[in-house]
Amino acid sequence: MKAIYNGQVVAESDDTVVVENNHYFPADAINKAFFKSSDKHTSCPWKGEASYYTLEVDGAVNADAAWYYPEPKDAAKEIKDHVAFWKGVEITQ
Repeated sequence: MKAIYNGQVVAESDDTVVVENNHYFPADAINKAFFKSSDKHTSCPWKGEASYYTLEVDGAVNADAAWYYPEPKDAAKEIKDHVAFWKGVEITQ
């Protein structure tokens, strides 16, 4: 699977975890050069508290376009150390 934003592959892995129709990529599969920490946090009743990254690719900025659960609840433990995408990030095979 590939996550593509602004024409660049920002993550690639053949070992994603699918939860609620989102592909979660292993943390070591992301291209960290495109990721900037965000102050945004949200809460999911069964996954826990999510943290976000903003993507910056060739001058294009996509705020809070990637998220992860640093300490997921037990029900979502398979997504620990994984990152998912939305808001204009294309996920393809």
